[in-house]
Amino acid sequence: MKTPSDPDLRRLVDGVASRHAETARVFFDQQADLLVSVSRRICEAFRAGGRLLLFGNGGSAAEAQGVATEYVGRFVSDRQALPAIALTTDTSALTAIGNDYGFERVFARQIEALGRAGDIAYAISTSGNSRNVVAGVAAAHQAGMKSIGLLGRGGGELGALVTWPLIVPSDETARVQEVHLMIGHTLCALVEAQMFGGGAA
Repeated sequence: MKTPSDPDLRRLVDGVASRHAETARVFFDQQADLLVSVSRRICEAFRAGGRLLLFGNGGSAAEAQGVATEYVGRFVSDRQALPAIALTTDTSALTAIGNDYGFERVFARQIEALGRAGDIAYAISTSGNSRNVVAGVAAAHQAGMKSIGLLGRGGGELGALVTWPLIVPSDETARVQEVHLMIGHTLCALVEAQMFGGGAA
C-alpha cells in the first residue's frame, strides 16, 4: 500500500473540515428555532423539579456523560447545579441488566427505576435505530416523560418516536457525532442563559 503524501493528507484534513462545517451550518440554519424551543422545555423541567436522563452507545455514551457533567458541574457560568444523570456510567447496573434482561433493556430498565413524569429523556443515536435507545425512549414515554433525540441519518425509528427530534443532516457517523456535541453545548448555553443570565458559550 502506498503511503499517502503530505498533500494527500492535507486534502484529507480539508475534506473533513469542510464536511464538518457544512453539516453544522445546515443543521443550525434549519434547527435554531427548535433548539430554542427545546431549551425552554428543559428549563421548565428543571424549574419543576425534573431531571435529564441521558443515554446512548459508544461515542454517544461518552457524549451523554459529558453533557450530564456540564449540567451538574458547570458549562460556562458558576451557578446552581442542575440535575442530569447519564445512564451509561453504572457498570454494575449495565452488566446486571444486560445479563438478566438483555442488552436491549439496559436503558429502559434504569428509566423504569429512576424516571418520572416531568423528567426528560435525552437520547443520542447516530443512526436513530439503536434498539436499546429506542426501548429507553419507549420506557420514558410510558413513565409520562418527554424526550429529546439527537439523531442522524434521517432520524431512523427514533425520529418518529421522540418528542423533539434534532436530526443532523448527514450519513457520516463522525460528522453526526461532532454536531451532536455542538448541539449539547448549545443547549447548555441556552439553558444557562435563561435560568441564570449571561449568554457566552
